[in-house]
Amino acid sequence: MAEATLTGPDWLAERRRNGASLVETLELPTRKVKGWEFTDLRGLDLDAYENAPAEVEISGGSDEVVVMRLEEALSEHPDLLRDRLGSLVPAEDPFVARNEANWTDGVLVYVPRNVVCEEAIKVRLDLDSPGAAVHWRTLIVLEEGAQAEVWEHYGSESDETDAMLNTVVELSVGQNANLHYIATQDISEKAWLFSSQRSEVERDGKLDWAALGFGGGNGKVRMTTNLAGQGSEARVTGGYAGGNSQHLDYDTLQEHAAEDTFSDLAFRGVLANSSTAVWRGMIKVDEGAQRTDAFQECRNMLLSPDAHADAIPGLEILADDVACTHAAAIAQVDKDQLFYLNSRGLSEEEGRSLVVEGFLQALVERLGEGPVRDEIAARIEARLDEIL
Repeated sequence: MAEATLTGPDWLAERRRNGASLVETLELPTRKVKGWEFTDLRGLDLDAYENAPAEVEISGGSDEVVVMRLEEALSEHPDLLRDRLGSLVPAEDPFVARNEANWTDGVLVYVPRNVVCEEAIKVRLDLDSPGAAVHWRTLIVLEEGAQAEVWEHYGSESDETDAMLNTVVELSVGQNANLHYIATQDISEKAWLFSSQRSEVERDGKLDWAALGFGGGNGKVRMTTNLAGQGSEARVTGGYAGGNSQHLDYDTLQEHAAEDTFSDLAFRGVLANSSTAVWRGMIKVDEGAQRTDAFQECRNMLLSPDAHADAIPGLEILADDVACTHAAAIAQVDKDQLFYLNSRGLSEEEGRSLVVEGFLQALVERLGEGPVRDEIAARIEARLDEIL
């Protein structure tokens, strides 16, 4: 595998060396490793992929907001990157270690104290080079009282592109700050996707995080929300739609580390053909995090007898004054609903499509009003047309 070519300060070179050293010692997880029981990596040949730069478009922001490629930020904001990059997602597993050793690009979004970014910031990464291994990093920092909306999209033009995308995402939400972060992906169904994502929300901060997955043949996405400050809140919305023989894996953690914190997580998935999915969710309440209010749910709709889903919620509670609940459900298209729609003149195909759209509409409604919501709703509709 080719080595990363990005030059930089001494601290970056040292971290690259540490990452490369970990790559040599950390083996790829097998299905015997906790959290990987449902995702088989035996078909992953890392030597078949060569490190490659990302094809990226970045738009939006304002004069007071820093939005730039990490390569530029290394020279213009070296202290910010030294202190923040890697502070939330440590290189403790083989995929983060590979990213640490090999990333050549990424994006920095920095919103200073009390600055409100009126225009949504959009980042688009294209994965279209066969045999490419793209290691990408996202760092979003909102200082106290800042507000911003960031939409990051990973996509491929063709479903025949055999490549690998390995990302690390860090979201730092300062005291009384408000971040709306949307992450969508529609990469090739022959590509591997590995993503380690972690947010930290300080006192009275708010995070609205949405993640939608349509592409990828195999891999794993890990999403951790750490409510680190008293009165912090997070709402996490996830959705996926798989077809053919795709395997989608989401692992979420809502960690309540302070008093009076709130989190609400809702995932919904639609699976067609012989696609499979697994969602594993954990609500963790640390000792002393009293008056925690947390909820999580995952609901799946199977459109084929060959489709399969696993939903595994969990609770780990070390405080005694909490309200924590979870729910999970897996079902096929409701025959009574279809019968009702057919009796009103809709064809079998039209009725089925309407039921599935209604099932996912609950996710769209959680995104709030605005152009980003409209665009995501259009993407969901287009994806359903592909798999139905």
